[in-house]
Amino acid sequence: MNKTGFGFLRLPMQDGEVDYTALDPLVDFFMEHGGYYFDTAYTYLNGKSEEAIRKAVVERKPRESFWIVDKLPGYKCKAKEDCNVYFEEQRKRCGVEYFDVFMLHWLNDTNYRIAEECGEFAFLQELKESGRAKRIGFSYHDSAALLDEILTAHPQVDYVQLQINYLDWESPSIQARQCYETAVKHGKKVIVMEPVKGGTLAKVPKEVEQLLKTFEPEESIASHAIRFVQSLPQVEICLSGMNEMAQMVDNMRDFTPISQEHKALLAKAAAMLKSSITVPCTGCGYCLKGCPKGIAIPRYFALYNDIMRTPAEGWKIRPVFDRLIKEHGAPADCIRCRACERSCPQKLPITDHLARAAEALGPQKKD
Repeated sequence: MNKTGFGFLRLPMQDGEVDYTALDPLVDFFMEHGGYYFDTAYTYLNGKSEEAIRKAVVERKPRESFWIVDKLPGYKCKAKEDCNVYFEEQRKRCGVEYFDVFMLHWLNDTNYRIAEECGEFAFLQELKESGRAKRIGFSYHDSAALLDEILTAHPQVDYVQLQINYLDWESPSIQARQCYETAVKHGKKVIVMEPVKGGTLAKVPKEVEQLLKTFEPEESIASHAIRFVQSLPQVEICLSGMNEMAQMVDNMRDFTPISQEHKALLAKAAAMLKSSITVPCTGCGYCLKGCPKGIAIPRYFALYNDIMRTPAEGWKIRPVFDRLIKEHGAPADCIRCRACERSCPQKLPITDHLARAAEALGPQKKD
């Protein structure tokens, strides 16, 4: 069993550009080992992700050998006519005549209201009827109750893309299990995003690593997270943002479904992780778009987590912080406008975390 899809959000980069010398071999290996599902979105890498899909996949492989999956930035739309403008731009960026799956991106309470006002679900249905999209759906970040409302109102969708991993499975804010069960209730296939939670479940604290290694000494730490998701019956694709060959090789192995004993072990690991992670940020970068101070929020949170986990190594972390604030706004520059929090799929109190990070990382040295 292997349900891995190739997510084009976290690609190998060089000097701010996609590194095709690294990406092309990843695509080749993925497809040679049965992979076919390539996922992107209008906003990923400021459009470079869609361009990378065209260059690394569409222009190099037979069209019938892969699926291209893209997402409409419906939250940017002001009227239904805008949907087609974005769609055509995305289609040209990707270099395709049709999408195998086309979704609304990032539905939550606010964005769902926009979708309703702009007739975005009707637009999806028109794409499907005209053959410009073979299948339709949406990616989702909100409560199970709202998901139930959306799927009741729009039963025509084929897929729901959800954030699911063993750390968020019982999370009261992410509601991964409840959202999954809601999709199952409506008979929808599930595409999973963030199965390794932005790398959090690949690089775990020593005590969690020891727990997992004792159970299965030969398995990678990340594979536990991947197998947890792939074992869910209604999951059709488990997306992974792979930017190096070691990750690709590990993810494309055949997986066996996990046992009840393994599930219990991962629940224990999740409890241990929750007590050790200061800020459960996945590094998606959605918070960056509206920040008036240009604060590199995910990068500061990564440093903050490191320094809180290993305070004795602060001398190693501080120079990285000093270099970062010379190019970006510093945590202490936050004006608490909370634009970042309105964009955060994890529903984090970002401004509060930034204040704590500013204190932990020390005074600014921009000069």
